[in-house]
Amino acid sequence: MSMLTHLNRRGEASMVDVTDKAVTERSARAESLICMSTEAFVQLCEGQNKKGDVLATARIAGIQAAKKTAELIPLCHPLALTKVQVDFELDRERCGVRVTSLCKLAGRTGVEMEALTAASVAALTIYDMCKAMDPAMEILHTRLAEKLGGKRGLWRRSEAEVAAGNQAPNQEEGDW
Repeated sequence: MSMLTHLNRRGEASMVDVTDKAVTERSARAESLICMSTEAFVQLCEGQNKKGDVLATARIAGIQAAKKTAELIPLCHPLALTKVQVDFELDRERCGVRVTSLCKLAGRTGVEMEALTAASVAALTIYDMCKAMDPAMEILHTRLAEKLGGKRGLWRRSEAEVAAGNQAPNQEEGDW
């Protein structure tokens, strides 16, 4: 009756049944940006944070978060992820860290939520570890960058924005 996939016939929240879907290789990339004061950024870059290695801790947090997405997002399926990768790019011009995540599996449902959760929690961990130096940090532009697998095949943010008539950000130059 409902066109919404997470509602049953009575309009109640329901996990989507993916039993009959084909097992295919699926992946998703997500990104987030956290900006901070110059002082906090320099401290992070020089490895002088009193709580320890900020980026190593954020990487582990992002990986753990991806694996626990179904515990955090009520209707997500528990997934047997085969790869979770979290990377960081320092943006000196913005005093920011661009967090990127990649999640992969062979399965019946996508891994977009896992990739978004990994990028989000990694950014939150950077915030947690640097908040004593700069409580005014901002986490910006958490978004899906790319997904592969399922009915749609390959989807990329830049292609989708162009198709919708929106100006795609030029990530080569760091425009968000």
